[in-house]
Amino acid sequence: MDLTQQALFMMALSEPTSDFPRVSVIVPIYNGEQDLPGLLNCLMAQTYPAGQVEYLLVDNASSDRTSQILAAAAEQFAAKGLTFKALSEREIQSAYAARNIGIRQATGELLAFTDADCYPQPDWLTGLIRPFQDDSVGLVAGEITAFPGTTWLERYAERKRTMSQKDTLAHQFCPYGQTANLGIRLKALEKVGLFRPYMTTGGDADICWRVQREDHWKIHYATDAVVQHRHRQTLKDLYAQWYRYGKSNRYLHDLHGVKLAWPLPKKERNRSLLRWAVKELPQAAVKSIAGEPAVGMLTTPLDIYCARARDRGQKEARLPENARDKAYLLALHHAVEQPAS
Repeated sequence: MDLTQQALFMMALSEPTSDFPRVSVIVPIYNGEQDLPGLLNCLMAQTYPAGQVEYLLVDNASSDRTSQILAAAAEQFAAKGLTFKALSEREIQSAYAARNIGIRQATGELLAFTDADCYPQPDWLTGLIRPFQDDSVGLVAGEITAFPGTTWLERYAERKRTMSQKDTLAHQFCPYGQTANLGIRLKALEKVGLFRPYMTTGGDADICWRVQREDHWKIHYATDAVVQHRHRQTLKDLYAQWYRYGKSNRYLHDLHGVKLAWPLPKKERNRSLLRWAVKELPQAAVKSIAGEPAVGMLTTPLDIYCARARDRGQKEARLPENARDKAYLLALHHAVEQPAS
């Protein structure tokens, strides 16, 4: 922690808490050994009043050193006067099931979600919570930007604004925020229930749509609540990401009737590749010599690669039957645990 972060942290400790509601930060983690140290440092550097926030990190049956890192982190957070709980979800392999574990243990009236491969900026939590001063707001979507990358794939994702909340908030069916940077009022879940635990993708859109459509809460876009996200660094991981986007399309189609993405026709794909080889590649090469990012030379082939992964995921996905079962979507009588008397 540098001097600026130390100063911000000390301000957070001394800040009057009367205007700051109790917040529970919930993070699901699966094999997060690589990213956890950076995430933990970002959480400890938050400027939100320390006495008004708790950090609930949920290990979702990781097979790496995640559990050991979380155990050590508990001591680090305690030394800074921060509330930290290491939780576990080992029965269901799903980030949404892990988030539900956090919700049921939460003591805050507001819930803030991010992911293990994210880097919340120091004022993230303050910016995410501020819009909840409007009692009609049930959801707040913060800004997601790219963590500075060095590989072509990272720069490609940054250039394409992959994971941009601007795109999800403009969804033609209903706006939603991604759980990499999302705030939810606990009260907004009393009627619609928790995340669908057996969904493996698309659960963020599903819960945001239920909160808005079934109980008429508003969603707010907090551009000053910034989380940096680490983009995929290998073609295999990039393919898996877009394949999952395709699965999400299919799941949300089955659950909510939203339109499926139109598959990329073979003729259009071939025409795009020909135009790229004849026109775009030479132009991008010249621009690269002039100092512009070289990733421009691969934009079209990578666009097609991602589109084919999405199309395949959408075609092959089958919504798990358990995801249709709404028995778990019971009203929260009182998810906040009361302290022992």
